Amino acid sequence: MTPNLDSTGNINGTVEDAEGAPITGAHVKLVREDQSLNLEVLSGDDGEFSFSNIASGPFKLTITATGFAPQSSSGTLHAGEFFIVPKIAMPVATALTEVKVTASPVEVAQEQIKEEEKQRVLGVFPNFYVTYVPDAAPLNARQKFELARKSVLDPVSIALVGVQAGVEQARNYFPGYGQGAAGYGKRFGAAYGDLLSGTLIGGMILPTVFKQDPRYFFKGTGNKRSRMAYALSRSVIAKGDNGKWEPNYSNILGSFAAGAISNLYYPAESRHGAKLTVENGLIGIGAVGAGNVLQEFLIPKLSHKIPKRDPNKQ
Repeated sequence: MTPNLDSTGNINGTVEDAEGAPITGAHVKLVREDQSLNLEVLSGDDGEFSFSNIASGPFKLTITATGFAPQSSSGTLHAGEFFIVPKIAMPVATALTEVKVTASPVEVAQEQIKEEEKQRVLGVFPNFYVTYVPDAAPLNARQKFELARKSVLDPVSIALVGVQAGVEQARNYFPGYGQGAAGYGKRFGAAYGDLLSGTLIGGMILPTVFKQDPRYFFKGTGNKRSRMAYALSRSVIAKGDNGKWEPNYSNILGSFAAGAISNLYYPAESRHGAKLTVENGLIGIGAVGAGNVLQEFLIPKLSHKIPKRDPNKQ
């Protein structure tokens, strides 16, 4: 049906960018709320557009153009009116880019170390060399060094060495050191030397050389027998930095190396040459196994700041 020209009008307008330059080829859509009208035109070279012989009444314009944010304009056309739409400025569209930020393994390991440094038995005694995260990120050489450094320099660790030296003096262990302040100092130095050499060699140097993780990976699942076997075996089995289990060269060689070094500062009558080295090495390996058993069954009950485990991760 041809509209009655006496009841129609024209709608004209101009589409520009934010700088006032005309936009060519913008889609301009004219609609009415009752859906009785739906027309589209493209803006010309000068950015102008027009709709002719449009029935009077309210209308809405929707303007879209590639690279620009959509705009809209509305008004009411009266019969016989030449309606001029206010200039339509199209701002440049803001590109929405989804960026996924993923922490690197080194960053993940650093955050996990921070949590491990909060692990203290009864809130006092440091317990840094255990992780309750089954798939904990491997440590790089610097992180292994930092963990060893913080362990041997922890005030509580040093205090425990002092207590050990006091007990040895009271029971006259290593009589070659004598008594008095000098004897106590020698016993303290020897005990601290054991801690230092054992931690640095077995917990930092050799794990770096063999690319192994010096920490105990808490199991926490299975029956008591399987957990006991797991804990004892970790003294001779370690997780490599590649995530695979392998012979624990770091602990085995570290224990014997620490035993050999102790020959340098223990009294001559207490050294016994290679015998003391072998004995101290075996004792060191056994002590790690016993410590792992405590880590598996007792220490978690006495520690409060340990991360919650995901039951789906073994």
